[in-house]
Amino acid sequence: MNETYSPDDFAEADPDRLAFYICDSGETVSFAQLVTRANQGAHLLRDLGVQTGDHILILMENRREFLEVCFAADRAGIYYTTVSTQLRAEEIIYIAHDCGARVLIVSDHFAPLAEALRTALGSTCALFMVGLASPGFDSWSKGVARLPETPIADPAQGLDMLYSSGTTGRPKGIKWPLPDQPPGKVTMLIELLTSLFDYGPETRYLNPAPLYHAAPLRHAMVTIKCGGCVFVMKKFDAETALSIIETRAITHSQWVPTMFVRMLKLPEERRLSYNIASLSMAVHAAAPCPLDVKRRMLDWWGPIVHEYYAGTENNGFCAITAEEWLEHPGSVGRAKLGRLHICDEAGVELPIGTEGEVYFSEGHSFVYHNDPAKTAASRNAAGWTTLGDIGRLDRDGYLYLTDRKSFVINSGGVNIYPQEAENLLIGHPLVVDAAVIGIPNEDFGEEVKAVVQLADMSQASADLERQLIDYCAERIARMKCPRSVDFRQALPREPTGKLMKRLLRDEYRQRAQEGS
Repeated sequence: MNETYSPDDFAEADPDRLAFYICDSGETVSFAQLVTRANQGAHLLRDLGVQTGDHILILMENRREFLEVCFAADRAGIYYTTVSTQLRAEEIIYIAHDCGARVLIVSDHFAPLAEALRTALGSTCALFMVGLASPGFDSWSKGVARLPETPIADPAQGLDMLYSSGTTGRPKGIKWPLPDQPPGKVTMLIELLTSLFDYGPETRYLNPAPLYHAAPLRHAMVTIKCGGCVFVMKKFDAETALSIIETRAITHSQWVPTMFVRMLKLPEERRLSYNIASLSMAVHAAAPCPLDVKRRMLDWWGPIVHEYYAGTENNGFCAITAEEWLEHPGSVGRAKLGRLHICDEAGVELPIGTEGEVYFSEGHSFVYHNDPAKTAASRNAAGWTTLGDIGRLDRDGYLYLTDRKSFVINSGGVNIYPQEAENLLIGHPLVVDAAVIGIPNEDFGEEVKAVVQLADMSQASADLERQLIDYCAERIARMKCPRSVDFRQALPREPTGKLMKRLLRDEYRQRAQEGS
């Protein structure tokens, strides 16, 4: 294993070595430039009174300054919170107050939000903007340009402190203890990700997802710390991603299943026209992958498709290779960090093969920031931790996920896991995206409803609704099938691919209350 995990070492050995590249703008950042700007950023944060253990908040689209600010905090012992660009002003303000941000750094892309953020936060933290600064915001670029390019006097290892996306409720800040070590040393994430996915100096990593999300941010930073190069897309596009793999000789990439679906639904002659021979590792996570989608990706890309299961909390980590998956189809792998347990609602361990809530023991320590009640609710009497997912283990220790506990539909006293029907619907040739939720039913408490996006919305009809219901009923028990289907132009998904099912569920519950 490589013993060097600091951009400074690569900058010293080869200053012009490429650290990352913004695909849309063509901007390049060498290791020397990254180190200079990170040092200057660390100096600015110290000048603002931000000390080891303090917090800053970052609101940016995928752009050059995003990673530079993160690396500045990472070498100053600071918690950096990157927030979703999909949030409303009041949600950003809540997170800023909750984490106690000393500095807010915003992209000029979000200038329309600036006045609301300035009014709410101007008295509690310093306000900076990258790009053209709005009134009330200082220029980050001008602020760092005047400062030393050398390291700060008291460097320390910083960490991200990210917030859950709020798919099941109000966002929760996930906090790990700061490592008691200087920056540039081995961390738990470096050790885990390099051992599983072989990130190193020759890595050319494609990032097609928003950097504010845990997996893209952490894998990108680990790649750079290992001397590799990250290619950042501002926004995912299926054919553009394939083109970048070919033209930039990408070796590693990370995806969510909806991206696989979009690529697979490209016209075959176009999809297969791109040369992806350079790709040696394609990792996917963040959401369950339908079996048919996974098999088609393996047929297309070969045994380079790896999968993992973990949360932002990193209380545990499972991974599975392509070869293992073919022997255990549908599994998300065996534990690589922590030990797996399946427990009942009381937190008591269940026998092998029984469905229940997924817990990890001996994993990474975390708390939900400022929320001891949620922290306690994530633990059982033995101290094992859960993210609220439902699954089962086979006798070889492989985990199979069923759904999230909060999305289980209770119809007439029977628990129904909607992921099974969702996977079927997404596999239908006319369907691009699907969500299955429970909606109020006077007799049964809840009934199963599907909300579907079609490739061609002009095909939406009552006849197609019946076809989709029958399509499910031919493959799974009828009680698991939707009783009705609504058609939508688009479903509410995070750019990370995570389905915001709570928004749909709340909408239908509100309709029921209003009698519509």
